Amino acid sequence: MAAQAKSPKDTPQAQSPLARRLENIASFAPGIAALVFTIAALTVPMLHARAADDAAARQVIQVGTARPYSFAVYANNDLQRLPSHVARAVVLVHGVKRNADDYFAVGRHLLQMAQLPPSDTLLLAPNFMTQSDEGSSSAMPLWGGGTWMQGEDSERGVEGITSFQALDDIVHWLADRQRFPDLKEIVLMGHSAGAQLMQRYAVVNQLDAPLQQAGIAVRYIISSPSSYVYFEASRPDGDSFELPRTVMCPGYNNYRYGIENPPDYLKRQNLDSQQLFARYAARNITYLVGARDNNGNHRYLDKACGAAMQGTNRVERQLNFVNYERFLSAKWQIPVNHPEFQVKGAAHEADKLFQSEETALKLFPRR
Repeated sequence: MAAQAKSPKDTPQAQSPLARRLENIASFAPGIAALVFTIAALTVPMLHARAADDAAARQVIQVGTARPYSFAVYANNDLQRLPSHVARAVVLVHGVKRNADDYFAVGRHLLQMAQLPPSDTLLLAPNFMTQSDEGSSSAMPLWGGGTWMQGEDSERGVEGITSFQALDDIVHWLADRQRFPDLKEIVLMGHSAGAQLMQRYAVVNQLDAPLQQAGIAVRYIISSPSSYVYFEASRPDGDSFELPRTVMCPGYNNYRYGIENPPDYLKRQNLDSQQLFARYAARNITYLVGARDNNGNHRYLDKACGAAMQGTNRVERQLNFVNYERFLSAKWQIPVNHPEFQVKGAAHEADKLFQSEETALKLFPRR
């Protein structure tokens, strides 16, 4: 009898890497293989469902007034058919990999633990993109590498849009009362590189006061940045803050580690250090970091001398900055109360930081 011809899907070349690995397992461990095939049968549909959900979640909004442009976001609602009652918007900015889809999944899980349903809590995970990113378009501002995390201008697509301006425009889009008549709060969150952007945005933006006048509160959640903006030339020195005695880092107080030589977005506000700190101190800001995020050689830790002056790792840099706020508060007689906490068992991974119910309760206390 002639051998039965194999269909293309049966050939080794046509099999997926996962299928080939499972076939190899089956050849020497049938019992294990049965278990693995069962797990795979359950997992693959879930992965397909996740991919389908993420594909549906990725949307493009039109923002900007004087100069409109497109911006990619992931959202837990169809932005063309918004729910009738949205009381809170949560904006979660990704890290250096620009993987907004992963951060969207983290944010959605966080809101589920906080018992905040999509019917009244809108989750947005904006995507600061480069020209090489999948889904990028000439109708969008596109940055060069990690320049977006510092507030710099887009270099491709719609050029000259700073990442600060992009956040302004997203906030304005949310604050439009025709779009969200019941909005009461905007929560701006960032992790890692996204937290570098968000901490600096909390320092430089001018939107809190007009939003509060419109009945919209603003909160900032700063999660595990590599560095912070300091308001004057002092830096941590043991248990106090002093002017550095070294000449090995002459630009340590330039932006993005200090406010000397600031970007135009801040320069045109004509605020001195004390005025800038007073505005920042009055804002609703929470800091968090993984208790195990204490690796001074972490791959994505900023090791420039301006960052190194703030501490040896992210845990130390967070604690130093909170103490620095207290130092300035006493020096300038400006009250400040920005809570900080460390997440037990977590290092630098966003999912580990935001997966605990304790974190959810601290960030979104139940009334």
